[in-house]
Amino acid sequence: MVILAACISEDRRSSVYKSEIASLTQLLKEQTNRTDSINDYLSKADTLGYHVFSNQDWTRLHETHAKNIKVTWPDGHSTIGIDDHITDLKSMFVFAPNTSIKDHPIKFGSGNMTCVTGTMTGTFSVAMPMGFGKFIPPTGKSFVLPMCTVGKWKDGVMIEEYLFWDNKTYMDQLEIEQ
Repeated sequence: MVILAACISEDRRSSVYKSEIASLTQLLKEQTNRTDSINDYLSKADTLGYHVFSNQDWTRLHETHAKNIKVTWPDGHSTIGIDDHITDLKSMFVFAPNTSIKDHPIKFGSGNMTCVTGTMTGTFSVAMPMGFGKFIPPTGKSFVLPMCTVGKWKDGVMIEEYLFWDNKTYMDQLEIEQ
């Protein structure tokens, strides 16, 4: 390569270097844009957890969720659409109205995917509806539960969301017998 470079005129070498610099500059811009997108998504995930979810401000859910979002829950069921997702979210607060997300200690992303872990807390202070007019009386027990949200993003909102926590640990902490 050195021998060939020595045989290339100074003008030609300058042109090659300029082309390589332009190519590397473009790659750097693309990587910066991807990093900016991931940082934006992670910032939105913080707002979602700390403000929208914790304050039950469902009118803001569209800021992070597409209208036709697909959500997969820890028990394996899925919903399609933001309205069905809100219905499921609301049900979490019926028996533990102080449910909130306390932190996001681990968060990262790549491309159009993000992963955010957190701690969900609350207290089983109101009777839990079980359907068919049956209720589980409140135990007064609090829960501190590790959770994780994996999101697939498009056009600034999640189009798919995967929620993870251990339902057995959740029920054990609430002292609900299975």
